[in-house]
Amino acid sequence: MMLTIHHLGRSQSERIVWLCEELSIPYELKRYDRRTDNKLAPPEYKALHPMGIAPVMSDGDLVLGESGAIVEYILQTYGGGRLVLKRGDRGFSDYLYWFHFANGTLQATVGRVMALERVDPSEKNVPLQAANDRFRLMLVMLEQRLSAVPYLAGAEFTAADIMSVFSLTTMRLFKPFDLSAYPNILAYLQRIGARDGYRRAMAKAEPGFTPLLGA
Repeated sequence: MMLTIHHLGRSQSERIVWLCEELSIPYELKRYDRRTDNKLAPPEYKALHPMGIAPVMSDGDLVLGESGAIVEYILQTYGGGRLVLKRGDRGFSDYLYWFHFANGTLQATVGRVMALERVDPSEKNVPLQAANDRFRLMLVMLEQRLSAVPYLAGAEFTAADIMSVFSLTTMRLFKPFDLSAYPNILAYLQRIGARDGYRRAMAKAEPGFTPLLGA
């Protein structure tokens, strides 16, 4: 039985490749390029899971979607207690919060802003203005958090960071935004970019691509 990560180029599935590299566990990487006409997943990727979206992993007969679920499955099955905080550990509640903030709030809001801009990018679009206000608030929260600690859960790098970084980096290919007003976020991304696990993962998942770690 071999853990297989099905990675769609320029997608959230980079998180799963990164997790496997940080854990130094054996896995098979299958990479799929986006279609040239609409930049969506190719038919063979969509056939992997009923939702037809990234990420997808398989482990024997198990096929699993949703990056948060995949990260938890790999951590509990192969992690050996690494990259997680448990009840009683300092920063446990912070770990839980930022782990779920990543997809529950941060990525969802970036996606909402992107979708609303496509409908009507003008100031008359009241829902867009509300979404932008929420997005700015999130960046301020992240900036404040990272002014106090090196990683989202505190002193230690954890899976909460793995869940969060895509929305601040590769997602900017789809929804550009400027981080120059947030020096602590930028310093955090430089720490991430210096990690061997991140470098290996991005080289494998996105060959020839320079991660968007700057402003």
